[in-house]
Parts: sequence; C-alpha cells; structure tokens
Amino acid sequence: MKHFIVWSSLLLLGCGQPALVTNEKAIPPVVASADIYHGGSIITMAGDTPEYAEAVVVENGFISFVGSKEAADKAYTGKANYIDLRGQTMLPGFIDAHSHVFAVGLQASVANLLPPPDGQAKTVDQMLNILKDAPKQSEYQPFIQKTGVIIGFGYDDAELDRYPQSADLDKVSTELPVLIMHTSGHLSVVNSVALKMLNITAETKNPPGGVIRRKSGSSEPDGVLEETAHFMALGKLLSKMDLELQQSMFQRGQQMYASYGYTTAQEGRASADSVAMMQMAAERGELLMDVVAYPDIVSDSKAMSSPYYASQYKHRFRIAGVKLTLDGSPQGKTAWLSHPYHVVPVGQEQSYAGYPVFDNEKASAFIDQAYSNKWQLLVHANGDAAIDQMLDALEVAAAKHGNTDRRTVLIHGQTLRADQITRLKSLAVFPSLFPMHTYYWGDWHRESVLGEERANFISPTRSVRDAGLMFTSHHDAPVALPSSLRVLHATVNRVTRSGQVLGADQRVDAYTALKAMTHWAAHQHFEEQRKGKLAVGFQADFVILNQDPLKIEPMKLNDLKIIRTISAGKTIFETK
Repeated sequence: MKHFIVWSSLLLLGCGQPALVTNEKAIPPVVASADIYHGGSIITMAGDTPEYAEAVVVENGFISFVGSKEAADKAYTGKANYIDLRGQTMLPGFIDAHSHVFAVGLQASVANLLPPPDGQAKTVDQMLNILKDAPKQSEYQPFIQKTGVIIGFGYDDAELDRYPQSADLDKVSTELPVLIMHTSGHLSVVNSVALKMLNITAETKNPPGGVIRRKSGSSEPDGVLEETAHFMALGKLLSKMDLELQQSMFQRGQQMYASYGYTTAQEGRASADSVAMMQMAAERGELLMDVVAYPDIVSDSKAMSSPYYASQYKHRFRIAGVKLTLDGSPQGKTAWLSHPYHVVPVGQEQSYAGYPVFDNEKASAFIDQAYSNKWQLLVHANGDAAIDQMLDALEVAAAKHGNTDRRTVLIHGQTLRADQITRLKSLAVFPSLFPMHTYYWGDWHRESVLGEERANFISPTRSVRDAGLMFTSHHDAPVALPSSLRVLHATVNRVTRSGQVLGADQRVDAYTALKAMTHWAAHQHFEEQRKGKLAVGFQADFVILNQDPLKIEPMKLNDLKIIRTISAGKTIFETK
C-alpha cells in the first residue's frame, strides 16, 4: 500500500504552482472582536490547484476575511487577537467521509486487540493476555462492570498466527461471556459461556445473511460468527449498556476524532437508540464538532421522522440520510465478489465468492424506499457483485423517481471494476473509497483475498478521478483508528505494511488527497457552501499541522503532527 519512492518532483503533481489568495474586497464591517491567523502556510483548498493566503480572520465562529496580512491589519486594527502560526500550516478541518463515531467510543472503552502499529496483538496468545488483563485496567472496568461482558476490539486474522476460536476465549473466562470483534466490524468470536447465552448450538441454523462457523467435520459451532449472526450476538450481549455508559463512549469517540484533526464526524450506520442518545448530547451542548448521522434503512428508518433530519445542524447534530449494507468485509472474506476469493476460507468450496446480505428484490426495495422519500443514500458495497447489485437497483429507482442531485454514495467500493466506474458516473453516484486498506490489508489482499491483479486495483482513486468524478477517502473507524494522516499517506502512497506498492497507477498527489478529505467531503454531505475550504462566510473549522503536506516528501506524510483542531472558531484539541 505504500511505495518507497522519493518523488519530490511529484509533490504538486497536476497542481501547478501555489497561488496567493486575496479576498480583501469581501471584508465586512468589523462589529466584534476577531481572531487573525497569520505567520504560517495557510492552504485555502479553494481552487483546483493549491492556493495560499497570508491571513484568515474569524468572527463569531465564521471566516470573515481571507487574504493578505496587510489588508487584515488595516481592517481590524485594535479589534482583533493575533494568532501566530509560527511557521506551521493551517488548512480546513478534516471532514469525515465515512465512519462510526459512536462505535469508536466502544473501541476506546474495550480491550485493544489491534496488531501493530495501532495495538500489540500480533499472536493469539498476546491477544489472550490482553483480554485477561482487561478487567484490571481502569479504562476498561466501567464497561465490564456495567455490561458483565469482556470485549476486545480489532483482532485481525491477516496478522495473527492463527484464527481464534471459542476454546481460546475460554482461557480468558469460564464465568463471564467473552466476545472479540474482528477489525472489520463484520465478524466476532465468542467463548462457550457466550454461545450458551446466545442459545447457539449444533442445531442452530445460519441466519439469513450470516454464518455460524462450525468445527472441522462437525456441526458444533467453533465460536466464529459472521455478519448477521455477529450483529445479533453483539446486540444481545450489549443489551445492558446504560445511558451513562453510552454518553461516556460518545464523548471519548469525539475526543479521538478531534485529536486527528476532524471537525465533522459521521455516524455511518446509526440505530434509533444511538440517534436518540446523540440528540440528547446535542441538546445538552456536549458536541465538540458537527456530527452527521445516517440511520440504518433496514432497522431504523423511523429515525428519519426526527426533527434532526435536516440540511442544517441543530446544536451541531443532524440526520442527513440513510445507510444500506449489501455485503460484508473483503479482509474478513465475507464481501460478495463476482469471482472466487484467491484463497477461500477453511471449509469453503473453491468457488466461494462471499455472499450478499439481501437478494436483488429486497435490495431494490430498500433503494426504492430511499429514492421515493428523497433520502440521501449511503450504500455499503465492498465486492464487485454487491456493486453490480447496487447499480442495477439504482438504475431502476432513478428511472422511476428521477436522479437530480441525490448524491447517492458508494461506501468502500473496494473491488470496484473499471466498467463500474463508468456506471457510477452515468448514475451520478459519489464514490467514498477506502485506500487506507492498502496499508492495513494490502499484503493480505494480494496474498490471500484477491490475488495480485485485483488487489492492485482496490480503491481505484486515480481511475475514478480520471473519469471526472470527485471522491472521498475514509478510515471507517473503528475498523482502524480515525487517523487522518494515515488516510492521507495511504491515498498518496499506497504502500503495504511490508513496504510493497499496491497499484502504483492508482496513487494521487497530496493536494488531490487533501481535497478528498476537505471540500469534496463537504460536497458529499451537501455542505460545500459552508465547509471544506477557507472562504468568507464559511464555518471556521481548521486543522493546524506542524509542516506543510504539500512541501514534504510523500513518504513522510504520516509523520506529520496534528498541533491543533479548531471547530467553529473554538479549539477542541491541542497538542500538549
């Protein structure tokens, strides 16, 4: 996913020379005290090529001036606070194109089972030691005490020495239920106590859209649950989470996003309960940033009757549309492909290519529901067969209901084919891609999931851009940490954990990658007139970095530091 090429000559590939922006004519009368940011690189993200300003003025949470320092001095003499960037770089705050901010709070509240560099679980034994130690750790005790469940998040069979099973988790506890969530969020493993609580036995059938894995040569469950089986287990085991715990989790999730420079966060598959909790937090003034939610259309479309379903934020929260999930995870080998997996999971036939969540009729019905109600629709489709299912249903719905500026979003699109990109454009589908996969699971995709040819084309950002489409890049936290800089680095470099380039022809330059995290992300959310660039009248959402990402070697992008995050003119994170 990353490549070890030092291409200083490509730092501004396709971007031209930076220009100095001046909007001095837009200076309004000064009616209140203002903050003038100056003394560093200020990237406006306003043009097709990089543009810099010398000063940005903020009044009452909005930008009132962008231009030269001299003009700002004249207009605001004696009426402003000067904030010296001291050579650091300021640009618009990062806008979360797709993730699950509420679930990130869960990730922060349970045992961290991620492999390096985000955790320490490289083997099953290391993972078990972390789980055994969790009840002793103060940060995990509230969750365990209130739910009565030991949970770990982030096991990754692409990095572990073997696949964990219930017998392994029985070593953690034979009294409490234990559940560990796969890094994709689409699978889990439970211990014997949990299997008993869930009434999962040899006689239990697979639920529609899910799989209960079995021991070799037997119908006895081995503890691994896929897709709907996993989600049902998770819902039952987490039923004792009270409001206080949920509120604490939500706050921890927001704080983590702020530390990575995000000023808008997404809850990309909200339940009715999580919507109610976020509304409550909003009304209490507890939101650090704007939070935009997309309830699950299958189970929680009733949330669309909320007064928070609106184009504008209320107390920094709004519901923007609905989410539909059509398949699973490529790294978990549950995504629905048109051709078999390179190495099929143990126990599967060689023709195994994953599976859909719904048949075509049901998938089409949900898409028709969204279009008939004029709801913006986010569609999770990782496998190319799932993408075909989505596109076929969209064609029918668009012909029936019209397709004017709906901004239907393809979420992930990992195995998007070249011929499908043409269909995306014809149907005005906005691709939100996941190039961070090239770092975390690039080697796994090449060696086990897809094989080299298909793996090189995952998250094809360059091909999408060459087709004339905007795109966004996301992290899908808690699948990975919500690291904006890892997103940026992976989108530009596409280098795997082992240092191999995965699809060199799909790399884009740093400015394009930043557009995908700022103004194009605002466009995806119908917020391009108030967010994503530094312009007069826009919300004062900024991130301050220690260096200019357009003026360093691409391979050093992940070494950048978030110095400060500012949301609506207020600092919500600052490096100590």
